[in-house]
Amino acid sequence: MPLSWYYYRLQTMSIPEIGFRVRQYRQKQKEKKKYVGMKPNVSLLKPPARVLPLNSSFQSVTESTMNIFGQSFDYSAPIDWHLDISSQRRFPKSFAKDINIRTSEYGSAKHVWEVNRLQFLPLLALQYRQSHDEQVLQQFQQIVASWIEENPYLIGVNWYSNIEVNIRLIVWFFCWELLDVNTLMQENKAFRSFVEQQWVPTIYLHCQYSYQNPSYYSSANNHLISEYAGLFVAASFWKFAESDTWLNHAKKGLEREIIVQHSSNGINKEEAAEYIQFITDFFLIPFVVAEKTGNSFSDGYRKQLEKILGYIFTMMDVRGNIPYYGDEDDGKVAQFESGHVDNFKSLLTSGVVLFGQAAWKNKCNGWDNKNAVLFGEEGKQTFESVQTDTSNQESRAYPEEGHYFLRKQQDAKETYIHIDSAPLGFLSIAAHGHADALAFDLHVDGFPFITDSGTYTYHTDREWRDYFISTLAHNTIRINETNQAKSTGPTMWVNHYKVKPIKSLVTDAKDTIVAEHYGYRKLGVVHRRAFSFDKHQGILTIIDDVTVKKSREYSLEFPLHFHPAIHIEQTGTEKYTLSHEQARKVEIHTDPSLEIAIVRGQTDPILGWYSPSFQLKEPTNVLYATRKFSNSIQIETQIRVQS
Repeated sequence: MPLSWYYYRLQTMSIPEIGFRVRQYRQKQKEKKKYVGMKPNVSLLKPPARVLPLNSSFQSVTESTMNIFGQSFDYSAPIDWHLDISSQRRFPKSFAKDINIRTSEYGSAKHVWEVNRLQFLPLLALQYRQSHDEQVLQQFQQIVASWIEENPYLIGVNWYSNIEVNIRLIVWFFCWELLDVNTLMQENKAFRSFVEQQWVPTIYLHCQYSYQNPSYYSSANNHLISEYAGLFVAASFWKFAESDTWLNHAKKGLEREIIVQHSSNGINKEEAAEYIQFITDFFLIPFVVAEKTGNSFSDGYRKQLEKILGYIFTMMDVRGNIPYYGDEDDGKVAQFESGHVDNFKSLLTSGVVLFGQAAWKNKCNGWDNKNAVLFGEEGKQTFESVQTDTSNQESRAYPEEGHYFLRKQQDAKETYIHIDSAPLGFLSIAAHGHADALAFDLHVDGFPFITDSGTYTYHTDREWRDYFISTLAHNTIRINETNQAKSTGPTMWVNHYKVKPIKSLVTDAKDTIVAEHYGYRKLGVVHRRAFSFDKHQGILTIIDDVTVKKSREYSLEFPLHFHPAIHIEQTGTEKYTLSHEQARKVEIHTDPSLEIAIVRGQTDPILGWYSPSFQLKEPTNVLYATRKFSNSIQIETQIRVQS
């Protein structure tokens, strides 16, 4: 890493954190000398007791491929566990904590980790449960044995990140249950030998790694939650000598982080919308395991989980789409179907079972394999007994958190606006936030029209990472070609902006939201944005006040990013019409002071791109408005949704 990265990383640390990092470094040196390749002589104190009911029918799983960031991955073939399948580059089998993942020298670590999460194993376990085909069981055993052989303790990139270690623990828990390993060990001597001599010692090493490598201080975001979740599930199920210590540690951590990392309304503080489903599963799965093992979480935990699911419901438009603010990387905790499953909707199914919320049933997946695994036939009956509430949703304002959902809905017809006046992100590095203060999205009838540009990448393709997290890639104003905050690494920000709520008024007829941010204070500029949504007329009016302290020349850029499915046509002076095959049309009336261009798929400089999922991008249209100014100005934009 360049020296500048270390300089800025040090800026984000407190004095206690620096001490913690020194202790981590000493631990790393000790591990490198004494524990690399360690094979512990351990066994379970007793066979795991069954946790999940597994008495519900499952949708059939027959495929032997998975989608890894747009690429088909065949797990029936021999697997190179250190290969980045996107670049065909390979990470070295050297000491894990010395490997540099923040360049493209070895390829994309995300691609390697996605394979090594082993999330195809529950699919094999389901196949075996449905078919009792010995070849499927043999394939499962061969894959796990291959992973263990090719990933000795602390060797290779798959021991680099604790979140990956804990996802494997959760995956293996589900596999053990689905396969009914306790019974198989009694009936199959070869499988018993594999479990006792290979799998159980590796599970132990994963638990030990999870416990000894916490993500504290400025790294205590979703990674820390995953560490507590994986260790809680593992220690609840597999009983080693240390399991009680691990279990108490993990439970206390989950109780704390479900409060610390969410607002009182259940809104996650990382400011990364897609991550919410990922993080919520790290709280949901331990919650279910705790209930089944007689080690329930507190009433406060349960209430906060319900609020988190309630925010997911609020985020969704009439067709279940969410606004993709902040980072997204398609991460899942566990998968039980080979095709695409919307995990946000699946979580609402879980919420209906746990909390009986009738409105949530209107936007969930129905019954799926994940919920069948978690809740069994009793859960399915509970789900089916809840009467669906199809009432129209109303606007919802969260001024303390900085998220606003303005909507006018009549059955399938809906105008939906998300406004983001939230902080940059969580903790001092705001790892997964984007510089998007006062940005907004517009969905019509359940289809995104004006949208966030997405994420595309993390540690590779730095120029693309810089673009997708930038202010320019969002539907807000950029001054002097400068971001609202300073990006000092792919997942690190300094000079966080402050956002101040000015007014928040939501009524049946009209919604008004006003806020301002101070990300350009060093330039002597304050940006205030006022949204007024007239529900009777279907008109959203946006007033941008850009106030300057000193008279000097400034440049302003105001992009509107359109979803690739949207067609744009200029239909008058300062008038543009947006259309979609299945939704009502939208008219945009721009301020006469702006110079307008339609930009699509530009690479120098980058503008006019949309990332539908991690490692995928495509050209899209951007209405790119610019102007020069030297004194305070006001810009008015009107967006009309046709009735």
